[in-house]
Amino acid sequence: MNENPVIASVTGLTVEVDGRALVDRVSLRIRPGTVTALVGASGSGKTTTGLALLGEYPAGARVTGEVAARGARIGYVPQHPAAVLNPARRTGALLHDMARQQVRDLPRPQRRAAARQRVTRALADAQLDGRDEVLSRYPHQLSGGQQQRVVLAQALLLGARVIVADEPTTGQDALTKRRIVDQLAAVTARGIAVLLLSHDLDVVRELAHEVVVMRGGRVVEQGTAHRILDAPTHPWTKELLAEPRTLPYADPGRVGAELLSVSGLTARHRTRGARVPVLSVDRLSLRSGECLAVVGRSGSGKTTLARCLAGLHRDHTGQILLDGTALPRSLRDRSREQLAAVQYVFQDARAAFDEHRPVLDQVARTAVRLHGTGHREATAEARRVLTELGLDEGLVGRRPGRLSGGELQRAALARALLARPRVLVCDEITSGLDPVARRTLLDLLATSIRRQDGPSVVLITHDLDTAAPATRVAVLDGGEVVEEGPREQILNAPRHPFTVSLLGASQGRGTAPRP
Repeated sequence: MNENPVIASVTGLTVEVDGRALVDRVSLRIRPGTVTALVGASGSGKTTTGLALLGEYPAGARVTGEVAARGARIGYVPQHPAAVLNPARRTGALLHDMARQQVRDLPRPQRRAAARQRVTRALADAQLDGRDEVLSRYPHQLSGGQQQRVVLAQALLLGARVIVADEPTTGQDALTKRRIVDQLAAVTARGIAVLLLSHDLDVVRELAHEVVVMRGGRVVEQGTAHRILDAPTHPWTKELLAEPRTLPYADPGRVGAELLSVSGLTARHRTRGARVPVLSVDRLSLRSGECLAVVGRSGSGKTTLARCLAGLHRDHTGQILLDGTALPRSLRDRSREQLAAVQYVFQDARAAFDEHRPVLDQVARTAVRLHGTGHREATAEARRVLTELGLDEGLVGRRPGRLSGGELQRAALARALLARPRVLVCDEITSGLDPVARRTLLDLLATSIRRQDGPSVVLITHDLDTAAPATRVAVLDGGEVVEEGPREQILNAPRHPFTVSLLGASQGRGTAPRP
């Protein structure tokens, strides 16, 4: 592998903004047909380094060092691909425009067929199924995975020899991750280099040839994937690679009677003027003192179920009972006590905070609004809960934009806990976090559940490692609960074919079910 010529390189790169180094003397070499993985926590400098290959830097940045692409075109697949797709144009129109620019030198009668052939080849290389259907849609009508593959097809269509893939598997279920791994492997098989920015270590282990570990903008360790992942030497690398939590979130001895139940639930979304059923749940329950994990692929109905429980999705029939009393469908119709009893922690914590107000004030507002607590007392209670979750006063006095993703997710958990809920609905709260931040957050969640007055938890997740310590697991597919039971049964002796395939995809990526 090291005999391959270097196609792109970064040497001594330092990027400073307002005197703070986002990246500090980073160097790496990228070779054709290989995957170089940059791994590290949020804010470690991965994206800044990756974007440097495209010549993109933060506004006002002071840049030193050298970035050389040696004439190679660089393609970029962002974490949120919808942000780089034109929402007003059909997918096919944009791709064909790009292809036509590349065949202008051909005789006019040959251009249309040649452009179409290039588009077809790019879509095939990006492993995009249902190509004719995809080409006729607008970006918002595509799933996140389809949007990602369209952006990859654009890069391949333009002749990119290096692809910068920024967290391509974040928030994806095991089956989708399996497909992304196959997709990137197919790209490298064509001799294209991939710079993979990721904290998904299973994906890194499967794809990477070289691994560069970053922390605080600096490279703390780098080398072959085998050496870094199997025999790390730096303490931070060892911490990143530590095993996920296996201890149960809840105390099995404290699990009590049924607290929350769902029966005959049918939820609908409005699509092109029609109300389309997206979720159908005959029966599902949550007992006091337990953690119920709800797993399934993207689009299976997990978040719709969570939003129904919290009163955020009102277009549904059926019953949701708390202590045998029906909860109103809409948040606006629930009493203050009902609002406090069922709290929701959003996947995107940053979007759930007002960017103009200090975090402490926003967390304290929960106690004021739901329990009528005075401002001073609410602030003191908020400060205490935030401190218990590892957020000191200097940190929570800041605005949300100055906290990391993991810190802000802990603040979101604190805000929900301040309501003293009986049911806590956590919607993919670990999906954007690095392994260290993920373990910290889940340990804090477990501590909350195990308290005498702690909440029962509905844990929505695509990640089976996150689901494994739950008391029970419910599996959703196609908007239906296809299997539900104790975690040992679901993860070690599944009965439904979809559950078997989900577990198989995880095990294929190095994630094994545990009792």
